[in-house]
Amino acid sequence: MPAAFVTHADCLKHDMGAHHPERPARLSAIEDQLIASGIGQYLKRYEAPLASDTELTRVHPPEYVRAIREVAPEAGTVHLDPDTAMNPWTLQAALRAAGAAVLATDLVLRNEVNSAFCAIRPPGHHACRARPMGFCIFNNVAVAARHALEAHGVERVAIIDFDVHHVNGTEDIFEGDEQVLMASTFQHPFYPYSGTEHPASNMVNVPLAAGAGSKHFRAAVEEVWLPALHDFKPELVLFSAGFDAHAEDDMAMLRFTDGDYAWVTEQVKTIADRYAKGRMVSLLEGGYALSALGRSVVQHVKAMAGLAA
Repeated sequence: MPAAFVTHADCLKHDMGAHHPERPARLSAIEDQLIASGIGQYLKRYEAPLASDTELTRVHPPEYVRAIREVAPEAGTVHLDPDTAMNPWTLQAALRAAGAAVLATDLVLRNEVNSAFCAIRPPGHHACRARPMGFCIFNNVAVAARHALEAHGVERVAIIDFDVHHVNGTEDIFEGDEQVLMASTFQHPFYPYSGTEHPASNMVNVPLAAGAGSKHFRAAVEEVWLPALHDFKPELVLFSAGFDAHAEDDMAMLRFTDGDYAWVTEQVKTIADRYAKGRMVSLLEGGYALSALGRSVVQHVKAMAGLAA
């Protein structure tokens, strides 16, 4: 089966200012590297739909979704927090990002594709149940997980998050939920300064010190993530795929390489192949060094789609 690539032009129109690191050029960098690598021709492309309120309110309270709609500006920029802003196109982009998560989950669980990557923005993993945060408005991976559980009857979903920042929003939504296991690595201490104080039993959090690189990351995956994933036996694997732990990304101080993203994806793919019929959905989170972002996404998608050499 082909692998899916889900995106939408609306995600390019969300713009939080000329000097904001979460910028439209991120998606262009990914597209450029897909072309340069030659793997774009192997991906089946889909346009992301708009997420419905029903899909969003499985994760966020109705009053939160309503408040986001009401604050969306017709002109200019509105700040939701010091790091997160909306322009007149942000609401559409955020709805497309969450809609991409739903469509990709549908495609994989209907066995139309084996895996799907969503090139979307704004990202989602810092968005809490009722609070935007850290460039994020709706929690896209949580929307995907809840859609799989409630619309498709999946019983166990694993969420893999290798972004450099702790996945506080997704943890807020799923802590204590026995149907969801989340495995994450993140720099600590670092924004958002969470993830280490008595996490719930379904949160497999591995903090990494500044300067940690491939050796430390791979040890965390082999010694902590994989045993937990084997015990959990997920029926669907979701990636919160942030690439800002890359050594070239100056937003943080971890030292991952392009090859680490291929390697971790291959490790997780063995879990998906064994327990989840190979079904994987990946959603773009962080990654702000454009060349490193594009190259790392290519490594990740190649491994997910079984195109790696």
